[in-house]
Amino acid sequence: MSTNLPAQRHDTPDSDREGVQSAGFTRTPPHDLDAEQSVIGSLLLSGSPSGASYRFFAEVLDTGIVTEEYYRPVHQTIHRAICEVHEAREPVDPVTVAAKLTERGELARVGGRAYLHACVQAVPTAANGAHYAEIVRAKAYRRAVIESAQRILDFAYSEVGDEDEIRDLVEQHLTDLIAGTPGLTQAPPTVDDLYLDFVADLEDIQNGQRIGLPYGFADLDSLTSGMQPGNVTVVAAQSGVGKSTLALNAAVAAAKAGGKVMFSSLEMSATELMQKIAAAEGDVPLHHLTHQDVLTAEGWEKVRRLGPELFKKLPLRVNRPDGASLSDIASAARACARTDGLNLLVVDYLQLVETTQSRTTTREQAVAAVSRGLKNLSVQLNCHVIAMSQLNDDGLMRESRAIKNDAFLVIKVERPDADDKESPRAGEVDLIIEKNRFGPTCTMTVAARLHYSRFEDMG
Repeated sequence: MSTNLPAQRHDTPDSDREGVQSAGFTRTPPHDLDAEQSVIGSLLLSGSPSGASYRFFAEVLDTGIVTEEYYRPVHQTIHRAICEVHEAREPVDPVTVAAKLTERGELARVGGRAYLHACVQAVPTAANGAHYAEIVRAKAYRRAVIESAQRILDFAYSEVGDEDEIRDLVEQHLTDLIAGTPGLTQAPPTVDDLYLDFVADLEDIQNGQRIGLPYGFADLDSLTSGMQPGNVTVVAAQSGVGKSTLALNAAVAAAKAGGKVMFSSLEMSATELMQKIAAAEGDVPLHHLTHQDVLTAEGWEKVRRLGPELFKKLPLRVNRPDGASLSDIASAARACARTDGLNLLVVDYLQLVETTQSRTTTREQAVAAVSRGLKNLSVQLNCHVIAMSQLNDDGLMRESRAIKNDAFLVIKVERPDADDKESPRAGEVDLIIEKNRFGPTCTMTVAARLHYSRFEDMG
């Protein structure tokens, strides 16, 4: 197997040169010390929550790698210290991990600070940390297979026990091996297993206790019972109608209700999003925040109060990913889920998310892959997803079939005064519910106060 790792950088103490040797091994067991060093180095390089590469740290842990899967005991000891530092919510780097190893009296045994830095220098790129971890896990699994097979052979040669005991031993070892296969899923639950949870959920719903996160609009929240985890809401509109504003309003409403929210924008910068939130929540005209010499003293005071009264308390994260791929968004969402939890992910917008396309891949297939990926992510992270989608000039959703199939709720946003400034319905916006998986479809109207970057309930 080609690992694309640097050659032979195992500057490990002589006392640890042989690694872990089970009595079941008569030859050198499968292992990859370069990969092990690179996993440790990747974790040490990317373990600061405030760093741009922190998602790589999370991706390594997402592989499920555990201390016992390293072949070399030194690496087991360092990995254990890294996990303890991380669990204490401290940044992971060579200094903090060395301090933890010193505290445990293990620093000299692993080769001192010099070996920690040697692991860092051995890493081609921290971005490949998860790949290196998978190599380590695969080698560990092969060692487990060899050791179990050797134990079965030893028992069979010993002539101890009868055929039933041999069969039980073989079944036990094979079952343990199969259960430990990386990536193997368990059998899904039976309906009998699910029944009691179903009844408990039903009681909560009937008692009004199973209400999802609010969208922030009374009629919409009543129609849907709020945003439930594992579902996707699609908000579709033509350019300039205000779909991003609507989604940002919903994100803030959900965060005010206590939901942990991440707003991932591929269209607006973090500064632009902050300006919109400040305008909506501070009753400050948006153009006062974007133009020179128009913000009044009263406006400045409103902005100042937003810090301690709103932003300090609001569990809302703004993500402007380095790239525009679904994996970039998913990595940031998983990092949020691990750090504080994640209840709502907003993606603005679908057609801007990049996918890997072959020459035969159509644009509709590419967007369908993004839509399906967001649906899968909502299930994996047990969060709700709001995805923006662009409508064409005819008012039709681009690549609509796949997007609608994956959505729990589809909201089409229309402004009667968008093309007719003299419309008697100026300032009104229709939220057309085109799909509602567990309820009726209808049209509801809200008020647009776009100079404050805000939509509101009518009246």
